[in-house]
Amino acid sequence: MLGEMEGGSMDYNVSGLSVIGNHATSSKQILWLVSVFGGVLMCKIAYDVTGVISPLFYKGFNKFNNTQKLEWKNRGFSTFHALFAAVGSLYFLVFSDVFDESNQKELIINRSSAPSDILLGMSIGYFFTDLAMIIWTYPTLGGVEYFFHHGLSLFAIIQSLISGQVQFYILIVLFTEITTPFVNLRWYLDVANKKTSALYMLNGLAMFVGWLFARIILFVYFFYHIYTHFDQVKLVYYPMGFYTLLTIPPALALMNLLWFWKITKGMIKTLTKSRKHS
Repeated sequence: MLGEMEGGSMDYNVSGLSVIGNHATSSKQILWLVSVFGGVLMCKIAYDVTGVISPLFYKGFNKFNNTQKLEWKNRGFSTFHALFAAVGSLYFLVFSDVFDESNQKELIINRSSAPSDILLGMSIGYFFTDLAMIIWTYPTLGGVEYFFHHGLSLFAIIQSLISGQVQFYILIVLFTEITTPFVNLRWYLDVANKKTSALYMLNGLAMFVGWLFARIILFVYFFYHIYTHFDQVKLVYYPMGFYTLLTIPPALALMNLLWFWKITKGMIKTLTKSRKHS
């Protein structure tokens, strides 16, 4: 199999759809559907649990209006998914042998497993749920940039899941969700009138550092890896998958840079105010 890939005897562009059809067996389709449903259910449970436990930790929660409670609980399942996706991606990328570079039995772009499929399926469930809530409550939970971000994420993850390809790169992007808990905590502290607290400042610094490493430096590694493995990237079975890999990550990277600029300005503003008060 590997010899055929490296020798170029298979016409990937022509056979792409048939290869996807062969990959998407009945058992895998059932696993994917269950995983997506599991992701939606995970969001529902986390949403409800956030609404139940929040008043126990913050008495001011009951004084919020319905819009604030909605976003508070929405960010609850957003945080839960971010931790789930980041920890799962870290496991597959670092600790599992599925994507181990020393494993030469299969090209890295073609590697996948049932557990990694489950992770991708549950993330699809999350992005679908969050996007549905954003659309239903627009513009309460976010503007056009969230449509763009979630839409691109869904498109890329679904393609990777049904084709079984480029999961390595999808998991790298999913790991960047590790910064989401800091973003959500910043919002929580803001609506709780804790912007002058030490925790707000420390969280801002953590968000800056986390964003720098997870969404800027890690993306540099992402593009470097594609460049050094482009001989494999060219063997993506179908044109849509190939061009998606070359276009969506740069779009997400640009969004990350714009958000990083805003985070940096916000951190500088907070530190400046802190020095004035001191």
